[in-house]
Amino acid sequence: MSGLNAQFLQLAPILLMVVLFYFMLIRPQQKRAKEHQAMLTNLKRNDTVVLSSGVIGKIMRVEDKEVGVEIATGVTVKVLKGMITEVRAKGDPAPANDAKN
Repeated sequence: MSGLNAQFLQLAPILLMVVLFYFMLIRPQQKRAKEHQAMLTNLKRNDTVVLSSGVIGKIMRVEDKEVGVEIATGVTVKVLKGMITEVRAKGDPAPANDAKN
């Protein structure tokens, strides 16, 4: 029996690390992926979005895998839905442009 206990004690740290990796890395990543997918399915016209490149624009049309984003007046580009990182609500306050003291 002592040999079995010794083997378990050798495997215990490895099993503990696997469990920690799951709860610290894998599970939060899966949660973020689900939230991002939910955000992409709820896109609608006139939403203000931020693209992965940092470009901010307004959605003009929504298709299955692409959206038309107006990045300037009269300039609309096709963007893959997966490249949208954030949807900003229309009522978000703009940051103040105050001079630094």
